[in-house]
Amino acid sequence: MPVFRGRGGRVWLQRRFTPLPVVPLLGLWLIVTIAGLLTRPLLPVDETRYASVAWEMWQRGDFLVPYLNGAPYDHKPPLLFWLIHLGWGVSGVSEWWPRMINPLLSLAVLATTAWLARYLWPGINGVSRYASWILFGTVFWVGFSTWLQFDLLLTLCSLLGLTGVAIAWRDGSRGWWLTGLAIGMGILAKGPVVLVHVLPVALLAPLWMQNAASGCWWHWYGGVVLSVVTGALIALAWAIPAGQAGGEDYQQAIFWGQTAGRITDSFDHGRPWWWYLPWLFLLLAPWVLWPGLWNRLRRYREWDWNAGVRFCLAWLLPALVILSLISGKQVKYLLPLIPGLALLLGHWLVRVQGEGGMISHSGFIGFQVAVAGIVIALLPSILVEPLWLTGIGPAWGLALVFSALIFVITGRLYQEQTVILGTIASVLVISVLHLGVFRAAAPAYDLGQVSRLIASAQRDGRPVANLRPYHGQYHFLGRLRVPVEYVPEGEALQWAETRPDGRMLAYYRDWYGQLHGALWSQAYRGGGLAIWETALIRQHPDWLAHPSREHDR
Repeated sequence: MPVFRGRGGRVWLQRRFTPLPVVPLLGLWLIVTIAGLLTRPLLPVDETRYASVAWEMWQRGDFLVPYLNGAPYDHKPPLLFWLIHLGWGVSGVSEWWPRMINPLLSLAVLATTAWLARYLWPGINGVSRYASWILFGTVFWVGFSTWLQFDLLLTLCSLLGLTGVAIAWRDGSRGWWLTGLAIGMGILAKGPVVLVHVLPVALLAPLWMQNAASGCWWHWYGGVVLSVVTGALIALAWAIPAGQAGGEDYQQAIFWGQTAGRITDSFDHGRPWWWYLPWLFLLLAPWVLWPGLWNRLRRYREWDWNAGVRFCLAWLLPALVILSLISGKQVKYLLPLIPGLALLLGHWLVRVQGEGGMISHSGFIGFQVAVAGIVIALLPSILVEPLWLTGIGPAWGLALVFSALIFVITGRLYQEQTVILGTIASVLVISVLHLGVFRAAAPAYDLGQVSRLIASAQRDGRPVANLRPYHGQYHFLGRLRVPVEYVPEGEALQWAETRPDGRMLAYYRDWYGQLHGALWSQAYRGGGLAIWETALIRQHPDWLAHPSREHDR
């Protein structure tokens, strides 16, 4: 067997390259998907809200304007809701289909990442497989892949747009049509933010493209303009008739208000410019703690700044800067960057493997699994609230600690084995989180029963009031057809006086258990909620504000 002699005379085995397998990766995806579907409900307020918007569009028969609680919903475009409708049109209205969309999108992103890798580094085998495994092995990615959110859909559209740019580079102008379609779909998925991930790469082509004559740039930038115009036309084909149908306020919001508000002075999730920087370590776990990788990077002297590497940097760095300058920030907004990081790391590992490979000890994987297990085991004793934390069995954390010992004693691994084992570890941690933590939390987040009680009251003609701003968390789960009224707490008694047969939903920061006299009460997130008859509230108005131990059964 050939050998590679590195610095200090150390001998590495030069082995024949074997691509990482696909079938085990699909198996890990299936494990995470099943764990997510079986252990938790649709979570309020985001997941239940998005399902409710899709439900209201469905039951109204209006697929142009999203609605929430009887009013146009201008916070998100309709593409995710249309995907939900597509599944409902085949199988009927159900909860499982909306929850399957993001796992399927995650799988599509893995395939698209592999597709993009083949255009960035044609003729270099293995980058696509490495990138797919690294992407799915990133803890944040695999943990987010079962949540009903818009960000994975945006990630897929951004990747398709970038792949179109790569196709235009390698194979000619036909790639711009894919980029235009992806931009249009991205705007319909989450607005113009898709341009943050696609446009800088196209505009900075002179910095990363190789072997391009200066005279061709007119043709290149003409393609960029073509793709942006195509994407804009696709978006406007929905936005113009939707704006006319939704009214003036809705029209102003979808064309300007939502985007401008988040960029300049966010009405939600406003944070300083540097806020994303500490979170980059989470986005790269477990790979960020790979000692062998950092040691090899530190000793490496001949960097390969090929066009594919520069393409990824032209994608990641401008996008991170722009997102940091935008006022509204959440960690999930960085999800579209993780495939780019996986591509860079995948390319680096293939290059290192071609020079003899990298051998690392599996201890760094075991360490991270052990830390996760210790946190889960100690969580009920560290935090006393919310009450559902007491339902977390420490055995789940101890099981992770025991598993960590297995990872540690595995010993020295070749780099492809390290990637596989690291991905398995991430799937194991997220699966235990679902089985041990999310399952314990599920009763405090499951709004199925209270939603059905609301639906029953509405069918009987009883008005229902919500004493907090309503986010649609009951509409889909109860299949509601009548809006729920929002009543500020200060006006609750007046509302109860004028609606003697009504029902009121009250929320509590402190929670001690079931409330005597309530039609329904339960733990809810970090506190509790209850449904009260208005006749009883007129007699005991203080029960709306502070549940006390005297009310316990």
